[in-house]
Amino acid sequence: MIIDISRGLRPGVAAFPMDTPYTEEFVARIGIGVPVNVSKITMSVHCGTHADAPYHYDVQGAKIAALDLDIFVGPARVIDAQHPGPLCLPEHIEHLLKGCPPRVLLRLFGGQDSNVWNENFRALAAETVELLAAHGVKLVGVDTASVDPSTSKTLPAHIAFNRHKMFILENLLLDHVEPGDYELIALPLKFENLDASPIRAVLRR
Repeated sequence: MIIDISRGLRPGVAAFPMDTPYTEEFVARIGIGVPVNVSKITMSVHCGTHADAPYHYDVQGAKIAALDLDIFVGPARVIDAQHPGPLCLPEHIEHLLKGCPPRVLLRLFGGQDSNVWNENFRALAAETVELLAAHGVKLVGVDTASVDPSTSKTLPAHIAFNRHKMFILENLLLDHVEPGDYELIALPLKFENLDASPIRAVLRR
């Protein structure tokens, strides 16, 4: 069974205040003399469920099309990491990492309305990234808009990911997923010059 863990994209979906919001329109509609529907979209590549490339937070970092696709496919563990407080700390998840695969998906802030921007979402402490790196994790996904707080200007979690050559998925939808081990498939599009890409992320047992 395939479990979709992607957020839907539609007009009005929440985005970072500084980002280009998602809009859509049809430039052709089936009718007299028109055999097809054709649509176009405008959006930030960080709208909805997406993968960050290192270039997003490192001017020398790799762009999204250059990343090894093996990173985005393979065994993954879903962990319920909902706790009070603004950050997911090492002690919130350390006991759940024994024998973990190289991909970990964290439910930090379940029950979010995709149409409402909430700047107080939970994020990752840099120390939590260090803990995940120590367990051999190469890809981390979160169900929030960023691994760092929305107001952060120093991006300590992103910097820790970059230091350990780990990769990031953001804005997953994990509310309906039981914690446990799965296969993840979450491929980015082949944008050769960009810092991120929307993904269609799915899990299967």
